[in-house]
Amino acid sequence: MMSDKINKIKVHDKEFEIFISSEKIQQTIDKMAEQINSDFGGKDVLFLVVLNGAFMFAADLLKRINFECQVSFVKLSSYVGTTSTSTVRELIGLDEVLRGRTVIIVEDIVDTGITMSNTIEKLKHLEAAEVKLATLLFKPDAFLKDFPIDYIGLEIPNDFIIGYGLDYDGLARNYPDIYTLIGKE
Repeated sequence: MMSDKINKIKVHDKEFEIFISSEKIQQTIDKMAEQINSDFGGKDVLFLVVLNGAFMFAADLLKRINFECQVSFVKLSSYVGTTSTSTVRELIGLDEVLRGRTVIIVEDIVDTGITMSNTIEKLKHLEAAEVKLATLLFKPDAFLKDFPIDYIGLEIPNDFIIGYGLDYDGLARNYPDIYTLIGKE
């Protein structure tokens, strides 16, 4: 565990400065978990964690869930190279039966909403009783869809961010804080 907070970092060719502290992140997760516990205690809930980005958020959130639940992990395949196809081709790793169950998708960030919209439709097609979405971060200025986001930790500007599970070309997921790009392009 890092004892000194790192205010600026350099990843590959870009510099980033602290944007959301680990303390603020944990307070946000406390509030979200409290609401989910209140809304879903006693239901047959499957938390579906979207990898890779949501792993840190999911670990911290699920430690605070106080009812019996199942946890599963998926990877969403929607990219060809560096370009989004705007279509989720696969939910890699999903092998649970969803019929009649409550599914709470745990996502790190929702920006355009295209991938999540497609994912929600796929889960409904698999006959989940209800599909809810819990995201740590939401970029309302980038959002292009109209589905409800049931649990939003923090609304943020449409900036490039890293840390706390979010990466820049595979690096910086391990930082406990969230950083924003200095000198935005």
